Parts: sequence; structure tokens; C-alpha cells
Amino acid sequence: MASIRSFTLQCLPWSRSSLIRSQQRRWAQVHDVRFLATHHDPNQVLDRYRAKLDQRAKQEGFDSVEALKKAHQEKIDKLRREASTVLTPEPPAPSKKPHSPPPPPKPQSAAQSQVAAAAKSVSSSGIKPLGSYLDVEKVRALPPKEIEAIWRLRHASNSNSICAVIPLETYQRIASAARQNPQFILPLPRSASESQSSEAETTATGDKGGADIHFLQWAFHPPASAPSAVNTHTSTVIFTPLAAYKLHGAYAQPHTTITHHLDLADDKGLVLMHGQVMPDSGVSTAEATWLVSCVQRFYDFGGQASGRKGELLRMFTQGDVQNFRIEELMAEAEKL
Repeated sequence: MASIRSFTLQCLPWSRSSLIRSQQRRWAQVHDVRFLATHHDPNQVLDRYRAKLDQRAKQEGFDSVEALKKAHQEKIDKLRREASTVLTPEPPAPSKKPHSPPPPPKPQSAAQSQVAAAAKSVSSSGIKPLGSYLDVEKVRALPPKEIEAIWRLRHASNSNSICAVIPLETYQRIASAARQNPQFILPLPRSASESQSSEAETTATGDKGGADIHFLQWAFHPPASAPSAVNTHTSTVIFTPLAAYKLHGAYAQPHTTITHHLDLADDKGLVLMHGQVMPDSGVSTAEATWLVSCVQRFYDFGGQASGRKGELLRMFTQGDVQNFRIEELMAEAEKL
């Protein structure tokens, strides 16, 4: 019992002190730090500079610092007012010389405006102008026979290139039909073995094998040079496998693109045609040349297409599925 009492007596002071601490409240006092940092007792400043102020008062003939302060009180008040006043910036003085507007652009002639517009349109379409192949002004002075020879020699070294020189009258008939019939299909004959290995859309024609069907589209663009009575446009024809066009639509990759240049049509009566065959497209240059030759056969209504070929072209445009036959199209394509 004695040990229990001693333990209780020893723990009593500790428990009482902890109880007192738990009941204590701490009060926090908030001070305005900005006030403490920026507001000082002016007497501290006077005491700090007392010796210098006494020396200045004696130099000016005053017996005390208070007398010196009273003598300069007006100056002190003025400096205080200036320090407490916020200065507003004065507006800039108006310039005596008025601002003159920028000079107007120099007027361009109608021909220069047409050339600039045509060059911009051709550059945006990605079509190479005739000037990228020939010096048009120098060639313009040559006779038609020499122009044709130069044009063929210009593309002779390119194995993927197709070129031709078309009389203006023939081209005008073809272009007129193309505006009314901008899309068509052409067959490319294949042997039996080639038809089985070909990935393009093939139509069987009995023992003779089949044909790959290709889709062509015409497009007419502004001329690269200044337009004239005849040189009113630059036309292109693109050839795409029909199977690829059905699958990808407008995003299908064409294998051949031909361009008709009318820069020399006015004075020489010639239209220069250039074609480019994409390498590794599954179509050789000879096959692409055959497809290009079919364009004249079906679009020259006043010439080779005056008979059944022209009728097939019109039926395709009109969507006449009852009378349009692929077998007849192949037969007409092989007729010279």
C-alpha cells in the first residue's frame, strides 16, 4: 500500500501541470507589417542627424535646429506637396507636318494583269507551263515543221514521256466534245495470261483474253501566258485504273497525265501535247500511248469519232446503261 501511495503522489504534480497546459489559450496578435516598415518615429531621424543639423544651423546663423526648421518651413512644405502629387504625362504635341497616306500602287495594264493572274493560277494548279520546256519566244519564230521536230526531240530521252503536236482545228473539236463529256472509260487490251495476273478491273472477251478498264477525266485551266483569241486555256487529261477509282474516288492515283499547251495556237496553229507516265504504275509507256491515241478516236466528233465511237461517248455521259456495252467499246477502240 505504501508503494501505491508514493506512486500516486509522484504522478499528481505531472497530471496537474498537463491539465493546466491543456486549458491554456494562446492569443495571436496581428500587426500591419507595412505600417511598421514604413512609419518611423521622426525623433529617431532627428537624433540620428542631430550633429549635422546643428552644424548647418550654425553655418546659417541660427542658434538651434528648430529655428533652422522654421526658416525653411515653406520650402519643406512645398517639397512635401510635390512629392505627394502624382504627375500625369502630358499629351504629345501634334505634329506640324501631317501624315501623308501611302502612295497608291502603280496601275498595271490589262495584259500585265492577265499574265499575273494566269501565272498565279497555273502555279497553284501545279501544271508546268510551256516555258519550262521551250524558249517560247525563240520557237515562235520557227516554221511548224521545225517546232514539231524540236518538241519531239525535247522528250525523246525520257522513257516515261509522251508527246505529240496536234493541229489547232483537230484540238478544238476534241476540246469542244470534252467540255460536254468530261469523263469516259477506255479499254486496254490484255492477253489471257496478263489478264489473270493483272490487279486492275478486267473484262473477259472470250478466247482473246480481256481488257483493263481505265477511267479518264478532262480539266480546263487558265492559260500560262497572256490569253488571246485562241489561247484561252490549258487542258489536262488524267488516266486512272477504273478499279482504283471505284475504291479511292478522287484520291485515286493516276498513272498518266497529259497536258495541252496552246501558247503557239494563234500564230502557228499548233497545240503541243505532253504526257507523263508514272513509273511502277503497272502501265507501260506504250500502253499509255495507246490510251492517249484513243482519246482522239472517241472525242473527235468531226473526224474519227463521227460514227459509233461518238455515240458510245454520249451514251456514257447520259448514263444509258441499256445500250452502252463494254464489248462494243473494245471493238470500236481497236478500229483505226
